[in-house]
Amino acid sequence: MVGVATQEEGGVWEAEESLLELEELARSVGAVIQYKTLQQRSFPDPLYYVGKGKAEELALLCRELETDLIIFDTELTPSQQRNLDRLVPCQVIDRTQLILDIFARRAQSREGKIQVELAQLRYLLPRLTGKGLELSRLGGTIGTRGPGETKLELDRRRIRQRISFLERQIKELRKHRQVQRQRRRKSPIPVVSLVGYTNAGKSTLLNALTRAGVFVADQPFATLDPTTRKVSLPGGGEILLTDTVGFIRNLPEHLLAAFRATLEEIGEADLLLEVADASHPQVLEQHEAVCRILTKLDLASIPRLLVLNKIDLLREKKMIGVLRNRLGEGLAVSALTGEGIPELLAAIARHFGSRYTHARIELPYSAGALRNLALERGFRVQETYSARGIVLEGEFDPVTLARLEEYIIG
Repeated sequence: MVGVATQEEGGVWEAEESLLELEELARSVGAVIQYKTLQQRSFPDPLYYVGKGKAEELALLCRELETDLIIFDTELTPSQQRNLDRLVPCQVIDRTQLILDIFARRAQSREGKIQVELAQLRYLLPRLTGKGLELSRLGGTIGTRGPGETKLELDRRRIRQRISFLERQIKELRKHRQVQRQRRRKSPIPVVSLVGYTNAGKSTLLNALTRAGVFVADQPFATLDPTTRKVSLPGGGEILLTDTVGFIRNLPEHLLAAFRATLEEIGEADLLLEVADASHPQVLEQHEAVCRILTKLDLASIPRLLVLNKIDLLREKKMIGVLRNRLGEGLAVSALTGEGIPELLAAIARHFGSRYTHARIELPYSAGALRNLALERGFRVQETYSARGIVLEGEFDPVTLARLEEYIIG
């Protein structure tokens, strides 16, 4: 693995942390790390990303260590990729290719597979120049899993045709999602989206709150496809909770563009739960990366509640106070053990409490469906009985009150 640190303030430290993250990504797909190096330069070399001397050194190391793969912690330009391919006697991939490979392995739904393939083809297209028939060299190593083993034999024209086809598919999926969102807008149930750095425990938290049974694993991008479930809040009322794809520093533009239809789901949320891994040594940097991506997606204005997850892994509980001082006020939870989950649900209920109006409703005994609606949608509803019918007193959202308007008595 290879990285370059530029001579900016904090450049070396940030490059080292990024290289450690790249190592974690590579190990998640089965790579065995034999050697890693970081070169400090004023700016990356336009020919090889690293200097020519370092590139020649890497070529010698590949022969000595019998390495079959080098991963660069950047997105290489097409010319840098070609120059390194000519010089180094093994396969060369960059950070973007590695992340695309991970997404290709983890995508399960038809939508996820389409989005990943589109991102891969957009990445591949400008890198076809000068390779010709060498594209048939596809093997089974990291960075080669993608649109399909025959796809690398396509010429530019056929790849462009495939990209156009996939873009049309994405547009259809976007229309379908827009219809779903319009239906949700008509519903009084608030929408809450889980966002956060990859492997922060979003899917585990979704399972803890909903028993959704979503696949979880201690690895980056374990789940890609959004999942939505209902959650009952204390005192009554419900929310729709949506899990989304995790973020990462230097998230490839190809992925952001391809997954925009999925990420638009976040924009429809009434509240974002930003899940942060409290046990991670770079939790502050991860939080900042999430904030940058939300700003880039024009989602920073949505109300956000910080959730400090994995507190069961903290050696000292006083670290929770330290993290709150550094990150801002947040709720400390453990999605794995359930610690702090009741407090999280109560905080969500308080957030949406302002949307509700106190009302007293009297329903005839024959209106069983309306009674169930009021009990399901209302907060802190008390039910009593009179000679004329069922009396319900509590907090109700505007849509529910509109349906019960003729029965409101105070």
